Amino acid sequence: MKSPAIQKQSFDFLKKLSKNNNRDWFNKHKEEYLIHRENLIDFADALLFKMNQHDKIETESGKKSLFRIYKDVRFSKDKTPYNTHWSGFFKRATKKRRGSYYFHLKPGDSYVIIGFWGPNPDDMIRIRKEMHLNPEGWEKVLNNKTFKSTFGKMQGEKLSSAPRGYEKNHPAIELLKYKQYLLKHAFTDKEVLSNDFVVKVNDVFKKARPFLDFMSETLTTNADGEPLF
Repeated sequence: MKSPAIQKQSFDFLKKLSKNNNRDWFNKHKEEYLIHRENLIDFADALLFKMNQHDKIETESGKKSLFRIYKDVRFSKDKTPYNTHWSGFFKRATKKRRGSYYFHLKPGDSYVIIGFWGPNPDDMIRIRKEMHLNPEGWEKVLNNKTFKSTFGKMQGEKLSSAPRGYEKNHPAIELLKYKQYLLKHAFTDKEVLSNDFVVKVNDVFKKARPFLDFMSETLTTNADGEPLF
């Protein structure tokens, strides 16, 4: 019977791979890898099902959400050929729902990230304009008790100085410096291997909805609050 729970053997495989990150070892254990990958597909399918009960996800299946175990090492100093974590990515569906969900599972380093990795220039202009015009709206979302207890604070790459067009002493300057808008929540190995881990992840994703919905409304309206489409 299929189970969405992450199996200890699937986690242990990552530990072994991290110590034997080479093609010879991997090829000898390819069948074992495929068994564990099926476990991750079952987990991702169950997570996608739960997410679609409170959001609308563009990703068609758990399998399609998963990243490959094979690394692209062309531009990396680390030439080991395989990722030593399991991970998946879900994009929100329709033009009115913006943002994405990501999970990363690795012994001692498991977490989820929700938000906006690479906003395009037009999105950056609109987001910063909203920060300028409506800092109170941002503060309300970011200082919410549930938000802070789940994610701490917003994360992501930041400029070292004020963005073009804004004074360095702007009241919302620290927000304006952001180039990415991300929420992160970490999990212990015990949580990852618990039978209700898929429920825990989905619950964290649900708690990000006020942030995602606020950003979506910002990116689908003009500065006057009028719908763009």
